Amino acid sequence: MNFKSINPYTDELINEFPTLTDEGLSDKLKRSAAAYEGWKRTPFKERSALFQQVSKLLRENKEKYARTITLEMGKAIRESIAEVEKCAWVCDYYAENAEEFLKDEYLESDAQKSFVSYEPIGAILAVMPWNFPYWQVFRFAAPYLMAGNVALLKHAPNVTGCAIEIENIFREAGFPEGVFQSLIIEVEQVEKVIESHIVQAATLTGSERAGASLASLAGKNIKKTVLELGGSDPFIVLADADIENAATVAVQSRMLNAGQSCIAAKRFMVIESIKDEFTAMVQRKIAELKTGDPLLKETTTGPLARIDLAENLSRQVQGSVKAGAGLVMGGQQEKAHFNPALLVDVKPGMPNFDEETFGPAATIIPVKDEKQAILYANQSIYGLGASLWTKDTDKAVSIARDINSGAVFINSLVKSDPRLPFGGIKKSGYGRELSHHGIKEFVNAKTIYVS
Repeated sequence: MNFKSINPYTDELINEFPTLTDEGLSDKLKRSAAAYEGWKRTPFKERSALFQQVSKLLRENKEKYARTITLEMGKAIRESIAEVEKCAWVCDYYAENAEEFLKDEYLESDAQKSFVSYEPIGAILAVMPWNFPYWQVFRFAAPYLMAGNVALLKHAPNVTGCAIEIENIFREAGFPEGVFQSLIIEVEQVEKVIESHIVQAATLTGSERAGASLASLAGKNIKKTVLELGGSDPFIVLADADIENAATVAVQSRMLNAGQSCIAAKRFMVIESIKDEFTAMVQRKIAELKTGDPLLKETTTGPLARIDLAENLSRQVQGSVKAGAGLVMGGQQEKAHFNPALLVDVKPGMPNFDEETFGPAATIIPVKDEKQAILYANQSIYGLGASLWTKDTDKAVSIARDINSGAVFINSLVKSDPRLPFGGIKKSGYGRELSHHGIKEFVNAKTIYVS
């Protein structure tokens, strides 16, 4: 079978890629095992130099790599360039900090000396999504490879061109053969990878359904997983907030990547006294967006990555309208194109409240007070991020502690940052990526006791 790469803006076929046979997959796994034996003994200084070379290649060729992203999944070219630049940042971050993060940790005991040695565990399978086809990969690869592990990437089929490009970057940077490999495989072959004694753990960014499936396979084989799944992030605007700033960031967060982000603000919970003013500002800012050809630098919002994604978003919006929500603007869908929408008076029980909406549809939910805002924020199966807007930052920190999520950003856009741990709770997954927390997810914390 072949994977097809289709331009969602033009609906034209870009390329086709043959999937691996079981024999070809077995060869890749053996290559990974052989590479690990040398890579785990490679000094941090040498690993760091290689990642600095990766960073250099990313920055020098950012427009080339960004073009592949835009052609395969429709992201506006300006955002694709920023994505590649962010990948270079995470490579630099772990190149500079991994050795310090993983240094021996000495602990008091009755021994003459006792400490924890953080050591690699082997091959890590990463099942990655299409929405940030470069960033999601480098976000796992930089820490796990700097820790001495080796990587096997199973990327989303519609961004196979990106997967191949990324493998070539590692090769061009000078990484030993087999340290990073892309597996062009069917979903059914993932089980063979998980079952292999060569693979020691797995990480997945994607849907709740995909995460449950991978976790089940890994659990059956007693292998650790890290899951970063869906989100329905609340964006709470209190009465004393800077409304114009909040509205600006609200639209930026909701419409970034055509709304296809797990940490996009998806449910705007606004105190009733400022709801009309906030709604008018959001409407004005959405109207300023420029939809169209994502390869043009002036375009802010391209198509969704696939037609079925646009169809599902249309179902959610129309379902909410039928249930009583008001459609202020947008919502028209044609193939993978979806006109940015704004819904008001959304309530629990409507699709735009209860479900994750993956696309450019802003949802305004009026709330009476802070207590109702917290109640609604937590009334979700997800718990990835949250944004809270108020001039009283002491009160904001207190409210933040009551919100069930992996992160709360006060007066700011929710974002992933190499310096900060990233991940969620509930159906948004478990485990953490980035910061020193992320690099320690897939290492052996070995106790060494000397008497």
